Amino acid sequence: MNGTKGVWVPQRIVVIGDIGVVDSMIHIGDEAMFEAAVDAMRQRGITDITGISSAPSESSARYGISAVMTIGWPASRLDREARLAAVIAAVRNPETLDAGDPAHEVISAIRNSNGMLIAGGGNMSTLWPHHIFERSALGAIAVALGKPLVVSGQTIGPELDDADSALVRELLGSADLVGVREPSSFALCDRLGVADVTQTIDDASFLVADDVPTSSDYCLVSVASHVGDATRADVVRALATMLDEIASHTGLDIVFFAHFGPLDGPSRGDAVMHDAAIEAMTSPARVVAPVDSVSGARLARGASMVVSSRYHPVVFAVPAGVPTIGIPVDDYTGVKLRGALGNFGQDGVLSVEELLAGNGSALVARLWADRDVIRSNASTLEPRASVASSSWWDRIATIFGASL
Repeated sequence: MNGTKGVWVPQRIVVIGDIGVVDSMIHIGDEAMFEAAVDAMRQRGITDITGISSAPSESSARYGISAVMTIGWPASRLDREARLAAVIAAVRNPETLDAGDPAHEVISAIRNSNGMLIAGGGNMSTLWPHHIFERSALGAIAVALGKPLVVSGQTIGPELDDADSALVRELLGSADLVGVREPSSFALCDRLGVADVTQTIDDASFLVADDVPTSSDYCLVSVASHVGDATRADVVRALATMLDEIASHTGLDIVFFAHFGPLDGPSRGDAVMHDAAIEAMTSPARVVAPVDSVSGARLARGASMVVSSRYHPVVFAVPAGVPTIGIPVDDYTGVKLRGALGNFGQDGVLSVEELLAGNGSALVARLWADRDVIRSNASTLEPRASVASSSWWDRIATIFGASL
């Protein structure tokens, strides 16, 4: 109940994720975490949701919500700091910003809400300073307006300079509830002096929880164009060799799925790497085009093996007990992939250096030989993780005033 005694008033919240399909390019993982948060809140009676998006009209149509534009941040650190101060000041004095500034709509949405939810993500890192500033601004607006603030399912760092550490510390310290999705992020929060943190899993781990077949005939592959210090040509050749070995050793078809790719038109994003790998392979392969997060999650859960340098194919696959190889290309991707695998008892990490050295064959053979054990372990871990995830969303909804 809320408001007048005996009258139930629907709760209204604002949610941010890195959403918005621009120029027909979709990022399946970013959309997945937002969609999972929206689904979880709706299941708990919170149906009035405003999303913050880089493409508000697209996101509004995709999720059936209202949506406003992101605040937006300039390129230089000094200019970002000045804008942050102006945005926060505009909560009390709108004249600190131009009349058409998108921050006004964001402030209004939070003012008229029951709280602010920062949905899961891996962007609280010095690699992505504009995301830190966006979330710092949202947190400060919520605090200034006396609204509950929740930060869910985050990777923190691992790269954080002193200035960004201060922003993250203040944001997390001001939140009513903070969840991080791997042990290394939990440990970093402790070093930052943020004490009240819950270790969870990725927000989209159970975006789809359909039963999966006990056997399927494909290995799903998702590889980003970012390859760290290696050259793309070398990575493509080594990946093609390993995928040929998978096809030969397991008899599985090789299926490529771009987690960052075009909904239509020519190959872009991950699809460029996939096209190059297919060209270099001797085994046949096919491509499934991205459509939405749910179809991407089902595709990963239904595979017999997953090979990915992208994070969310791993997140989707491991709860279902799919033997999975994560290919980190730097410390940032290493933290995320090890966390996603480890949360469900897997350890199939193959660094890009190990891929180039030809070490993938042994890992493929081990995971394939252990596939029944991996699936059995997941069948034990998944129900417990699902209950814990549901309880986490219950806590969030309760903070926003839902009556469960």
